[in-house]
Amino acid sequence: MSLKQLDREDRLRLMKFVVSFAWADLRIADQERSFVRRMMGRLKLDKDEAKQVEAWLVLPPRPEEVDPNDVPREHRRLFLQVARDTIAADGDVSDEERENLGLLEQMLG
Repeated sequence: MSLKQLDREDRLRLMKFVVSFAWADLRIADQERSFVRRMMGRLKLDKDEAKQVEAWLVLPPRPEEVDPNDVPREHRRLFLQVARDTIAADGDVSDEERENLGLLEQMLG
């Protein structure tokens, strides 16, 4: 599965995870913000989608909106890889980020 194969719903779901992981340590570093914006470009988000992601960079999605059980099985490997890339974006993986990634890995198998 590749980024290009994601439909609108899955693109936004992925970006919700990306932004949530960027917020895991309660701040978004400039490198993480740049990573999020590069992902937006790679996913070719439309204007409305990009606006939503920018809003999440200001105020993160609520935890109940980021449910690993909602990730389609065929996208799980892709979501895990992007989550790993997100937490590594600023060169500093915090304990919170490591813990969140471990939980995501367990839930997505």
